[in-house]
Amino acid sequence: MDSFIIRGPSRLKGSVNISGAKNAMLPLMAAAILTEGKCVLENVPDLKDTGTMSELLRGLGVDVEFSDSRLFLDASKIESEEAPYNLVRTMRASIYVLAPLIAKRGHARVSLPGGCAWGPRPIDLHLKGLMALGAKIEIDHGYIEASADRLHGAEIILSVPSVGATVNILMAAVLADGETIIENAACEPEIVNLAEALKQSGAIIDGEGTSKIVIKGVKEIQPFNFRVIPDRIEAGTFAAAAVITGGKIEIRDCEPDHMHSVFDKLSACGAKIELSQNGFTVEAPEKIRSTEVETGYYPSFPTDMQAQMMSLLCLADGTSSIVEHVYPDRFTHVPELRRLGADINIDGRVAIVNGVGRLAGAPVMATDIRASSALILAGLVAHGETKVLRIYHIDRGYERIEEKFAAIGADIRRISD
Repeated sequence: MDSFIIRGPSRLKGSVNISGAKNAMLPLMAAAILTEGKCVLENVPDLKDTGTMSELLRGLGVDVEFSDSRLFLDASKIESEEAPYNLVRTMRASIYVLAPLIAKRGHARVSLPGGCAWGPRPIDLHLKGLMALGAKIEIDHGYIEASADRLHGAEIILSVPSVGATVNILMAAVLADGETIIENAACEPEIVNLAEALKQSGAIIDGEGTSKIVIKGVKEIQPFNFRVIPDRIEAGTFAAAAVITGGKIEIRDCEPDHMHSVFDKLSACGAKIELSQNGFTVEAPEKIRSTEVETGYYPSFPTDMQAQMMSLLCLADGTSSIVEHVYPDRFTHVPELRRLGADINIDGRVAIVNGVGRLAGAPVMATDIRASSALILAGLVAHGETKVLRIYHIDRGYERIEEKFAAIGADIRRISD
């Protein structure tokens, strides 16, 4: 099992290129099931999750090839409708094959999902939405058994703007008879990216990026050739790294329009942010200011940036607060940050972060993708050696992160224990 050894403190300077977004890529890979013929995805990151989804699709009979950030998918010869437990348990996004299999094949058998080990994240909104479209669904021995002779349009009101539920309902609705309306839909850029790919392939969709999406079902979806958007969370992570280390980083190949809430909080901490044609530059203040952060659904501050922001605020001047509205149990990184010397108190959904003068290196253990990146940020400024264990989590969501950090001045290396 690999670990990272980090020696700090470091001051990061230079430029970094942002990879394609994992959270946009995975729905697009699943959407290839809706088509017959070769789909091409560009700007695909080489991640553990890319490999897991590829293996899952191959198990269904999809021909998958990955080369030089391009992914080729041909679902013309699907042989199975089962997504097994051994793959789905490692990646919650495996649930995205459920809707395309029902819509295209009329049947799906998908294991209940696993993924990061924090908090309850039920899939009831996915299932209720698919049932509203006419799918018959049963839970049998840990598997979702779903079938439908033909899906039909419906009006679906989500109780919360779930990205996953919006993705599955959207993919099912494009091949359903009639019109489907998703109210309180997720507005994330990753939803827009999926909708644009499907529209390129013949789907009729309106309202993506807003809370109301209208889909008019069509008979078939053509193969798509599409580019995955840049990863706004990776961009935010490197932006936070610039601030916490007192450095200056040019972040390239990204979409600043997707990051206004992150910019607002980094600016509140005193950072200078300068936009450019295809990215932005972040320069740290002399002293990090404390601030208040509340996570929420897009365009609010992303829950996937909460852990990284907490690491940054550990060195702020004064007391900060973080309120986690999306996943109230997403604080598994707090005990590990405390091992480095952080002063953090948790009360339900609220974390109170008292800024400290310095952090000290220590062994820490990653529990999920974003907690991993938060521990790396803390390790970059901690005095001495920090060893981050269980970095297979970060390999799921960040492409060669240690190489990118080393190129801008970090003393970080990967070891095999």
